[in-house]
Amino acid sequence: MFLRRLIPTVVAAASLAALAPAARAADTYEINTILPLSGSIAFVGSTQLQALKAVEAYVNRTGGIRGRPISFVVADDQSDPKTALLLAQRLIAKNVPVILGPSSPQSCAAIAPLIAQDGPVHYCLANSGHPPTGGYEFLTLFSYESLFAVTLRYVRERGLRQIAYIVSTDAGGQDAERALLAAAELRENKGIQIVARQYFAPGDISAAAQMARIKAANPDVLVAWSTGTPAGTLFRSAHDAGLDVPTITSPGNLNAAFFRQYGSLLPTNLYFAAVPYYAGDVLNNRATKTAIATLTDSLAAVGAKPDMIEISAWDPALLLVDALRKLGPDTSAAKLRAYLVNLNGWVGVNGPFDFRASPQRGLGVNNIVMVRWDTQRNAGVAVSKLGGAPLR
Repeated sequence: MFLRRLIPTVVAAASLAALAPAARAADTYEINTILPLSGSIAFVGSTQLQALKAVEAYVNRTGGIRGRPISFVVADDQSDPKTALLLAQRLIAKNVPVILGPSSPQSCAAIAPLIAQDGPVHYCLANSGHPPTGGYEFLTLFSYESLFAVTLRYVRERGLRQIAYIVSTDAGGQDAERALLAAAELRENKGIQIVARQYFAPGDISAAAQMARIKAANPDVLVAWSTGTPAGTLFRSAHDAGLDVPTITSPGNLNAAFFRQYGSLLPTNLYFAAVPYYAGDVLNNRATKTAIATLTDSLAAVGAKPDMIEISAWDPALLLVDALRKLGPDTSAAKLRAYLVNLNGWVGVNGPFDFRASPQRGLGVNNIVMVRWDTQRNAGVAVSKLGGAPLR
C-alpha cells in the first residue's frame, strides 16, 4: 500500500522537476536580435554580440526586467539582406514587440517597410539611413548629417579647405556622399572646396586609379569612406600611390581588429568622428562618465574592450531594457515606440539622448568628438571638443 501511495508522489515530483526548467525559461525575457555572425561583415556582428552578452550579464546582475532575467536571442542573417528580411518576417509573425539589429544599412532598409505601420519597434544597429520621424524604426549612433557637420567644422577651423573623397557605391557610401555634400553647402563651410569625387564597389580589389586621380588633385584632406575589408582596399591603394594626407574614415573602422589587419597601411594622420567614450579629459558630464565606467567594467568581465562597434550595440540594448523596466515586460510595440520617440535625458555611454531634438536616434552634433588614431599609444585620442571645435 505504501508503495502504491509513493509512486504517484514520486511521479508528481518528477513531473514538477521536469517542468521547473521550462518554467524558469518562460520567466526569461527574450529580446529577439538579428546579427551578421557569418559572411562579409561577421566581424561587426560578432563584436556586437560580445557587447550584448556583457549587457545581458550586467542587466541580470542588477535585477533584470522587474525581476525577470533577460536573454538576447540571436539569429544569424549571414550578412545577407534577404536572410535578414526572412528572419524579421518570422519574428513579426510571432508578434514580438521589438527586434534589435541587424548591423548593415541594407539589411535594416529591407526590414523597414515591414514595420512601418504597426511595428514592432525595430532598433537597427547600423547608423546609415533616414527612418521616418515618429515611426517604429530607430538607428544607433548619430546620423551621417551630424557626423559630417562636425567633421567639416573641425577641418574648417584647422584651416584645411580642399577636400577629396572616395565612397563605396553601396547604400552606406551613397548616404555618406549625400551628407558630406550637404555639410559642404552649409553657410559656414562656404570656403571649403571639393576637388575630387571618386567611387568604388565594395567588392573591388583595388582603387589604384581613383587614388591616382585624388593625388593629382592635391587635396588638403581625404575622406575615404567604407568599413572593414573594402576600407582596407582603399588604404592599401592610397599607400601604394604614395598618398599620405590627413584622412577621415568611417567610425566603424575604429576597432582593434581593423588596426591589427591594416595598421601598416594607414596614413600618418587618420581621423574619426567618434562617440564621447573617446573624449578623454574633454568629457565633463558625470553621468556619461559613470555610464562609460559601467561599459568598461562589463566588457572587461567578458574579456573585451570598448570600441565603436561594441558601443553601437551597448546603448540601444540598455536603452530598450530601461524602457521595458519602466513600461513593464508585457508592454506593446506601440507603447514602446511612443516612449522612445518622446525620450529626453536618458544618459548612456554616448552622452545624453534627446529623441525630440534628434528623432529616431537621440544623438546629434553635441554627442560627437573628433579623434585621431595615435599609433604609439595604439588608441584614439580626442583632438576636438564635443561638437568639433579643435582643441588648441
